[in-house]
Amino acid sequence: MKKDKQVVIFEGKKIRRVWDEKQEKWYFSVVDIVSVLTDQANFQLARNYWKVLKNRLKKEGSQVVTDCNRLKMLAEDGKLRETDAADVEAVLRLVQSVPSPKAEPIKMWLAKVGYERIQETVDPEKSITRGRKNWQRMGRSGKWIQQRMMGQEIRNKLTDYWKNNEVKEQDEYAILTNIIHKEWSDLSVKKHKSLKNLKTENLRDHMTDAELVFTALAELSTRQIAETVEAKGLEENKIPARKGGRIAKNARLELEQKTGKKVVSDENFKLAIGNKKRLKK
Repeated sequence: MKKDKQVVIFEGKKIRRVWDEKQEKWYFSVVDIVSVLTDQANFQLARNYWKVLKNRLKKEGSQVVTDCNRLKMLAEDGKLRETDAADVEAVLRLVQSVPSPKAEPIKMWLAKVGYERIQETVDPEKSITRGRKNWQRMGRSGKWIQQRMMGQEIRNKLTDYWKNNEVKEQDEYAILTNIIHKEWSDLSVKKHKSLKNLKTENLRDHMTDAELVFTALAELSTRQIAETVEAKGLEENKIPARKGGRIAKNARLELEQKTGKKVVSDENFKLAIGNKKRLKK
Protein backbone atom coordinates (compact mmCIF):
# COMPACT_ATOMS: atom_id res chain seq x y z
CA MET A 1 0.00 0.00 0.00
CA LYS A 2 1.53 3.25 -1.13
CA LYS A 3 0.96 6.34 0.96
CA ASP A 4 2.32 9.83 1.65
CA LYS A 5 1.42 12.43 4.23
CA GLN A 6 -1.85 13.67 2.73
CA VAL A 7 -2.91 10.99 0.24
CA VAL A 8 -3.28 7.23 0.54
CA ILE A 9 -4.03 4.80 -2.26
CA PHE A 10 -6.77 2.17 -2.26
CA GLU A 11 -6.81 -0.10 -5.33
CA GLY A 12 -5.28 2.61 -7.46
CA LYS A 13 -7.63 5.37 -6.26
CA LYS A 14 -6.43 8.36 -4.26
CA ILE A 15 -8.07 9.09 -0.93
CA ARG A 16 -7.19 12.40 0.67
CA ARG A 17 -6.67 12.74 4.39
CA VAL A 18 -5.73 15.38 6.95
CA TRP A 19 -3.91 14.90 10.23
CA ASP A 20 -5.60 16.53 13.24
CA GLU A 21 -2.78 17.53 15.57
CA LYS A 22 -4.98 18.15 18.60
CA GLN A 23 -6.81 14.83 18.39
CA GLU A 24 -3.82 12.99 16.90
CA LYS A 25 -5.80 11.10 14.28
CA TRP A 26 -6.49 11.08 10.55
CA TYR A 27 -9.60 12.46 8.85
CA PHE A 28 -10.45 11.06 5.41
CA SER A 29 -12.31 12.74 2.55
CA VAL A 30 -15.87 11.39 2.60
CA VAL A 31 -16.37 12.03 -1.12
CA ASP A 32 -13.22 10.04 -1.91
CA ILE A 33 -14.46 7.14 0.23
CA VAL A 34 -17.88 7.30 -1.46
CA SER A 35 -16.16 7.31 -4.85
CA VAL A 36 -14.45 4.03 -3.96
CA LEU A 37 -17.58 2.43 -2.52
CA THR A 38 -19.70 3.34 -5.55
CA ASP A 39 -16.87 2.67 -8.01
CA GLN A 40 -17.48 6.14 -9.40
CA ALA A 41 -14.45 7.77 -11.03
CA ASN A 42 -16.28 11.02 -11.77
CA PHE A 43 -15.73 13.32 -8.79
CA GLN A 44 -18.88 15.37 -9.39
CA LEU A 45 -21.09 12.28 -9.55
CA ALA A 46 -19.51 10.92 -6.37
CA ARG A 47 -20.13 14.26 -4.66
CA ASN A 48 -23.77 14.23 -5.79
CA TYR A 49 -24.18 10.69 -4.44
CA TRP A 50 -22.80 11.80 -1.09
CA LYS A 51 -25.07 14.86 -1.05
CA VAL A 52 -28.18 12.68 -1.47
CA LEU A 53 -26.92 10.09 1.03
CA LYS A 54 -26.01 12.80 3.52
CA ASN A 55 -29.53 14.24 3.42
CA ARG A 56 -31.04 10.80 3.90
CA LEU A 57 -28.77 9.99 6.84
CA LYS A 58 -29.49 13.38 8.41
CA LYS A 59 -33.24 12.70 8.28
CA GLU A 60 -32.64 9.31 9.87
CA GLY A 61 -30.64 10.98 12.66
CA SER A 62 -27.49 9.08 11.73
CA GLN A 63 -24.35 9.75 13.78
CA VAL A 64 -22.30 9.64 10.58
CA VAL A 65 -23.39 13.11 9.47
CA THR A 66 -22.90 14.52 12.97
CA ASP A 67 -19.34 13.21 13.07
CA CYS A 68 -18.35 14.76 9.74
CA ASN A 69 -16.20 17.90 9.80
CA ARG A 70 -15.49 20.47 7.11
CA LEU A 71 -11.75 20.40 6.59
CA LYS A 72 -9.50 21.88 3.92
CA MET A 73 -7.99 19.39 1.50
CA LEU A 74 -6.15 19.72 -1.77
CA ALA A 75 -8.66 19.86 -4.66
CA GLU A 76 -8.12 18.92 -8.30
CA ASP A 77 -7.35 22.55 -9.15
CA GLY A 78 -4.44 22.50 -6.70
CA LYS A 79 -6.17 24.74 -4.16
CA LEU A 80 -7.14 23.93 -0.58
CA ARG A 81 -10.92 23.69 -0.39
CA GLU A 82 -13.26 22.66 2.40
CA THR A 83 -14.77 19.21 2.09
CA ASP A 84 -16.58 16.76 4.35
CA ALA A 85 -14.11 14.65 6.30
CA ALA A 86 -14.54 11.83 8.81
CA ASP A 87 -12.30 9.90 11.17
CA VAL A 88 -11.89 6.14 10.91
CA GLU A 89 -14.80 5.33 13.22
CA ALA A 90 -17.19 7.54 11.23
CA VAL A 91 -15.95 6.13 7.92
CA LEU A 92 -16.64 2.61 9.14
CA ARG A 93 -20.21 3.63 9.98
CA LEU A 94 -20.52 5.26 6.56
CA VAL A 95 -19.42 2.02 4.88
CA GLN A 96 -22.42 0.29 6.47
CA SER A 97 -24.75 2.78 4.74
CA VAL A 98 -23.52 2.17 1.19
CA PRO A 99 -24.29 -1.21 -0.44
CA SER A 100 -20.98 -2.05 -2.05
CA PRO A 101 -18.74 -5.03 -2.80
CA LYS A 102 -15.88 -2.76 -1.69
CA ALA A 103 -17.20 -2.59 1.89
CA GLU A 104 -15.09 -5.41 3.36
CA PRO A 105 -11.90 -4.57 1.39
CA ILE A 106 -12.05 -0.94 2.49
CA LYS A 107 -12.55 -1.99 6.12
CA MET A 108 -9.39 -4.07 5.90
CA TRP A 109 -7.61 -1.19 4.20
CA LEU A 110 -8.65 1.21 6.97
CA ALA A 111 -7.22 -1.22 9.50
CA LYS A 112 -3.84 -0.70 7.85
CA VAL A 113 -3.88 3.07 7.36
CA GLY A 114 -5.47 4.26 10.56
CA TYR A 115 -7.26 1.68 12.66
CA GLU A 116 -4.59 -0.54 14.15
CA ARG A 117 -6.12 0.03 17.58
CA ILE A 118 -9.04 -2.31 16.81
CA GLN A 119 -6.78 -5.26 17.55
CA GLU A 120 -4.70 -3.37 20.07
CA THR A 121 -7.68 -2.84 22.36
CA VAL A 122 -8.03 -6.63 22.50
CA ASP A 123 -4.29 -7.28 22.79
CA PRO A 124 -2.37 -4.17 23.98
CA GLU A 125 0.94 -6.02 23.51
CA LYS A 126 0.45 -5.66 19.75
CA SER A 127 0.50 -1.89 20.13
CA ILE A 128 3.76 -2.03 22.09
CA THR A 129 5.38 -4.39 19.58
CA ARG A 130 4.24 -2.30 16.61
CA GLY A 131 5.53 0.89 18.17
CA ARG A 132 8.91 -0.62 18.97
CA LYS A 133 9.32 -1.95 15.42
CA ASN A 134 8.35 1.38 13.87
CA TRP A 135 10.88 3.26 15.99
CA GLN A 136 13.56 0.69 15.19
CA ARG A 137 12.89 1.15 11.46
CA MET A 138 13.30 4.90 11.98
CA GLY A 139 16.75 4.31 13.41
CA ARG A 140 16.01 5.03 17.08
CA SER A 141 18.35 3.58 19.68
CA GLY A 142 17.20 1.01 22.23
CA LYS A 143 17.68 3.59 24.99
CA TRP A 144 15.51 6.16 23.17
CA ILE A 145 12.76 3.60 22.52
CA GLN A 146 12.69 2.59 26.17
CA GLN A 147 12.41 6.23 27.19
CA ARG A 148 9.65 6.87 24.65
CA MET A 149 7.64 3.88 25.84
CA MET A 150 8.01 4.85 29.49
CA GLY A 151 6.82 8.36 28.65
CA GLN A 152 3.82 6.98 26.80
CA GLU A 153 2.82 4.87 29.80
CA ILE A 154 2.99 7.97 32.01
CA ARG A 155 0.93 9.87 29.44
CA ASN A 156 -1.70 7.12 29.34
CA LYS A 157 -2.10 7.18 33.13
CA LEU A 158 -2.59 10.96 33.02
CA THR A 159 -5.24 10.81 30.29
CA ASP A 160 -6.95 7.96 32.18
CA TYR A 161 -7.18 10.26 35.19
CA TRP A 162 -8.63 13.07 33.06
CA LYS A 163 -11.14 10.71 31.47
CA ASN A 164 -12.34 9.51 34.86
CA ASN A 165 -12.55 13.01 36.30
CA GLU A 166 -14.83 14.96 33.98
CA VAL A 167 -12.27 16.21 31.47
CA LYS A 168 -13.69 15.97 27.97
CA GLU A 169 -11.57 14.18 25.40
CA GLN A 170 -9.96 15.82 22.38
CA ASP A 171 -10.08 19.61 22.81
CA GLU A 172 -9.79 19.70 26.61
CA TYR A 173 -7.01 17.10 26.60
CA ALA A 174 -5.16 19.30 24.10
CA ILE A 175 -5.67 22.42 26.25
CA LEU A 176 -4.24 20.74 29.35
CA THR A 177 -1.39 19.14 27.41
CA ASN A 178 -0.42 22.51 26.01
CA ILE A 179 -0.44 24.10 29.49
CA ILE A 180 1.88 21.38 30.82
CA HIS A 181 4.18 21.63 27.82
CA LYS A 182 4.41 25.41 27.87
CA GLU A 183 5.13 25.42 31.60
CA TRP A 184 8.09 23.06 31.42
CA SER A 185 9.56 24.05 28.04
CA ASP A 186 8.54 27.74 27.70
CA LEU A 187 7.09 26.78 24.31
CA SER A 188 3.61 25.76 23.23
CA VAL A 189 3.32 22.39 21.49
CA LYS A 190 2.81 24.21 18.19
CA LYS A 191 5.91 26.39 18.63
CA HIS A 192 8.00 23.40 19.71
CA LYS A 193 6.97 21.57 16.55
CA SER A 194 7.79 24.64 14.50
CA LEU A 195 11.22 24.84 16.13
CA LYS A 196 11.86 21.26 15.02
CA ASN A 197 10.43 21.97 11.55
CA LEU A 198 7.63 19.43 12.01
CA LYS A 199 4.18 19.55 10.44
CA THR A 200 2.10 16.38 10.55
CA GLU A 201 4.71 14.42 12.50
CA ASN A 202 4.23 13.48 16.15
CA LEU A 203 6.35 15.84 18.28
CA ARG A 204 7.26 13.16 20.82
CA ASP A 205 8.63 10.92 18.08
CA HIS A 206 11.18 13.66 17.36
CA MET A 207 12.15 14.56 20.92
CA THR A 208 15.63 14.05 22.29
CA ASP A 209 16.18 11.83 25.32
CA ALA A 210 16.20 14.89 27.58
CA GLU A 211 12.98 16.31 26.10
CA LEU A 212 11.24 12.98 26.63
CA VAL A 213 12.43 12.85 30.25
CA PHE A 214 11.17 16.33 31.12
CA THR A 215 7.86 15.78 29.33
CA ALA A 216 7.38 12.60 31.36
CA LEU A 217 8.36 14.36 34.61
CA ALA A 218 5.87 17.16 33.92
CA GLU A 219 3.01 14.73 33.16
CA LEU A 220 3.83 12.44 36.09
CA SER A 221 3.87 15.43 38.46
CA THR A 222 0.62 16.74 37.00
CA ARG A 223 -1.20 13.45 37.58
CA GLN A 224 0.07 13.02 41.13
CA ILE A 225 -0.91 16.58 42.07
CA ALA A 226 -4.32 16.17 40.42
CA GLU A 227 -4.90 12.92 42.32
CA THR A 228 -3.89 14.57 45.60
CA VAL A 229 -6.30 17.50 45.23
CA GLU A 230 -8.91 15.35 43.44
CA ALA A 231 -9.20 17.82 40.58
CA LYS A 232 -12.28 17.46 38.40
CA GLY A 233 -13.15 19.07 35.09
CA LEU A 234 -11.06 21.31 32.85
CA GLU A 235 -10.74 24.37 35.07
CA GLU A 236 -9.69 22.48 38.20
CA ASN A 237 -7.19 20.39 36.25
CA LYS A 238 -5.50 23.48 34.82
CA ILE A 239 -3.97 24.12 38.26
CA PRO A 240 -2.18 20.72 38.56
CA ALA A 241 -1.15 21.10 34.90
CA ARG A 242 0.64 24.37 35.64
CA LYS A 243 2.17 23.08 38.86
CA GLY A 244 3.32 19.80 37.29
CA GLY A 245 4.84 21.61 34.35
CA ARG A 246 6.60 24.05 36.69
CA ILE A 247 8.23 21.20 38.61
CA ALA A 248 9.78 19.93 35.37
CA LYS A 249 10.74 23.48 34.37
CA ASN A 250 12.66 24.03 37.60
CA ALA A 251 14.50 20.75 37.06
CA ARG A 252 15.24 21.75 33.45
CA LEU A 253 16.64 25.14 34.44
CA GLU A 254 18.85 23.55 37.08
CA LEU A 255 20.22 21.03 34.59
CA GLU A 256 20.85 23.74 32.00
CA GLN A 257 22.70 25.79 34.60
CA LYS A 258 24.92 22.82 35.50
CA THR A 259 25.66 21.75 31.92
CA GLY A 260 25.46 25.00 29.99
CA LYS A 261 23.31 23.23 27.40
CA LYS A 262 19.70 23.90 26.42
CA VAL A 263 17.26 21.00 26.86
CA VAL A 264 14.68 22.19 24.33
CA SER A 265 16.18 21.41 20.96
CA ASP A 266 15.53 22.03 17.27
CA GLU A 267 16.77 18.51 16.50
CA ASN A 268 14.47 16.07 14.71
CA PHE A 269 14.86 12.62 13.24
CA LYS A 270 13.75 13.49 9.72
CA LEU A 271 17.30 13.92 8.41
CA ALA A 272 18.33 10.60 9.93
CA ILE A 273 15.33 8.87 8.32
CA GLY A 274 16.13 10.41 4.94
CA ASN A 275 19.77 9.33 5.14
CA LYS A 276 18.72 5.79 6.06
CA LYS A 277 16.43 5.57 3.02
CA ARG A 278 19.19 6.81 0.71
CA LEU A 279 21.62 4.25 2.11
CA LYS A 280 19.13 1.46 1.38
CA LYS A 281 18.94 2.57 -2.27
